[in-house]
Amino acid sequence: MTDDLNAPLGVETKTETRRRRLPPLMPVAAGLVGAAVLAIAGTMLFIRNPLGGEPRAVAAIATPVPRTAERTEAQPAPTPPAASDETAADGGTTINIIDGMSGAKREVRVAAAPATDRTAGLDPRLSERGAQGPLPRIAPDGRKPSEAYARSFRVPSGQQSALPRVAILIGGLGIGQNSTAEAISKLPGAISLAFAPYGADLERVVMRARSEGHEVFLQVPMEPFDFPDNDPGPQTLLTTLSAERNTERLHWAMSRFQGYAGIVNYMGAKFTASEAALAPILRETAKRGLMAIDDGTSPRSLMQQLAGPLQQPTLRGDVHLDRVPTPAELDAQLARLEARARERGFALGVGSALPVTIDRVTQWARALESRGLLLVPVTAGVARRPPAG
Repeated sequence: MTDDLNAPLGVETKTETRRRRLPPLMPVAAGLVGAAVLAIAGTMLFIRNPLGGEPRAVAAIATPVPRTAERTEAQPAPTPPAASDETAADGGTTINIIDGMSGAKREVRVAAAPATDRTAGLDPRLSERGAQGPLPRIAPDGRKPSEAYARSFRVPSGQQSALPRVAILIGGLGIGQNSTAEAISKLPGAISLAFAPYGADLERVVMRARSEGHEVFLQVPMEPFDFPDNDPGPQTLLTTLSAERNTERLHWAMSRFQGYAGIVNYMGAKFTASEAALAPILRETAKRGLMAIDDGTSPRSLMQQLAGPLQQPTLRGDVHLDRVPTPAELDAQLARLEARARERGFALGVGSALPVTIDRVTQWARALESRGLLLVPVTAGVARRPPAG
């Protein structure tokens, strides 16, 4: 290879000649960028595209219909709007889709979803609007939710009318979807169900339970002795809170769904043992026409003692069915429940929505009448409950 020392003076090398013949790169690059900018500007000036290439969709939004339970007697049900270009008579919707490049509009038909009436069987006179949702109340004519939402029960004629009666209340529903669905579908309709206020889409689930013939109750979370190590959940009623704060939390739980005949304590051994904490809650529920059910798990509970002077219908569980959730123990507790019913004329068993509980109670209920007992809903046991003492 030649270098500057070995090259003849005044003679150019081939490499230098080639470099001088190559055009400069910077001017060429600048020219290309300028041409691209001019092309984009020309496109924006001469092509009509008001949306700038962004896809858009325009949909008609109908005014929501107020829930039936939130209407008052003076407010008739609103009439749905007539079908128009945006909404067809079958409830579907036409959506206008605009192409982002050309601006062309085309209509796409979206069928309406099947409607489910979540207020079926509910009496709007038994509900009023609260700060957190609909709350139960006594109707102007004196009708109470404990009466309206009780499962109808005909007293058998003849010798059967004197048969001992047994009621079962299964709680903890609404949280686990599978266990809730099994309890609703498998258990006889005469068995009452209690729903915790934490489940998703509780109104739909409770409506299904009621359509299957079950009467329902609301489980209100209350403070146990080992709180907060054992925590019922958000909005738990606490002995350390004022009556006003606990009433607000009670209203929150009450507004989760409608159509229940009364309340049941959810845990709450400490709360139900405190007269100062429990009395305002029972006054509020009695004022709203609800039953008060004590699940019977705490011997210190004052619920029946405080509900009596309020003329509030109340019951206390006689047998906890699944304290030990095994088939053998469940069968033993059901036999104990039968014996208590024969002894006193009525007995209430309380259990949880465990698969083993659902299976054993379902099988037990099939042959109950052949053993000389009647299965009745919880509300039917109020008149048969002997005085406490």
